[in-house]
Amino acid sequence: MNGLNQIQITLWNDLMPKTPKTYIHVNQHKIRSNKKHGTDEPVITVKRGSRNDYCHTVEVLGPSVIRYGGNDKPILSCGARVVIETESEVKIVK
Repeated sequence: MNGLNQIQITLWNDLMPKTPKTYIHVNQHKIRSNKKHGTDEPVITVKRGSRNDYCHTVEVLGPSVIRYGGNDKPILSCGARVVIETESEVKIVK
């Protein structure tokens, strides 16, 4: 690929709107709390940008990746070490 084509591809990628990734994880603290108190609070967190939605069921309507961050540091600021990442549409069932 010559330099001009590479510049065109780079410019095209810069013009394309960026869709924020959605991160889905299970809140283990909420699972423990539900068990201890006999409650049924949602344990699944769906994060997109600065928004968090909580639910019992979520459906990813396209490609996704499950990622484990290892022991070094959490993937998300909430402490989640295993997440499902997607740029696909997500259907939240409350």
